[in-house]
Amino acid sequence: MKQLFIYGAAALAEIGGCFAFWAWLRMDKSPIWLIPGMLSLALFAWLLTLSDAVAAGRTYAAYGGIYILASLFWLWAVEDMRPDRWDAIGATICLLGAAIILYGPGRT
Repeated sequence: MKQLFIYGAAALAEIGGCFAFWAWLRMDKSPIWLIPGMLSLALFAWLLTLSDAVAAGRTYAAYGGIYILASLFWLWAVEDMRPDRWDAIGATICLLGAAIILYGPGRT
C-alpha cells in the first residue's frame, strides 16, 4: 500500500510539473509557472527515492503504470476530457504489467 501511495503522489507531482511547462510553452502562460513546475518535478524525483524497490530501474518501470493511470485522471479532472474505453483498456494492461514488475516473486 505504501508503494501505491508513493507512486500516486509521484505521478501527480510529475504531471503537475510537466503541465506547468506545457502551460508556459503551449498555453502562453507566464514564465512564473516554471517555478512551481520545477519544484513539483523535484518533489516527484524525491518521492521515487522512497520506494522499497531495490533497484531504481525497477522502481521507474513499475511506476510507469501508475503514471499512465494518473495521466488519464488528469485528462479527465483538469483538462475536462473523459478517457474512452481504449484509454481504460490500455491503462489496465499497463497496471497489470506494473504489478508484475513490482510484486512478482522475489521482488520488494
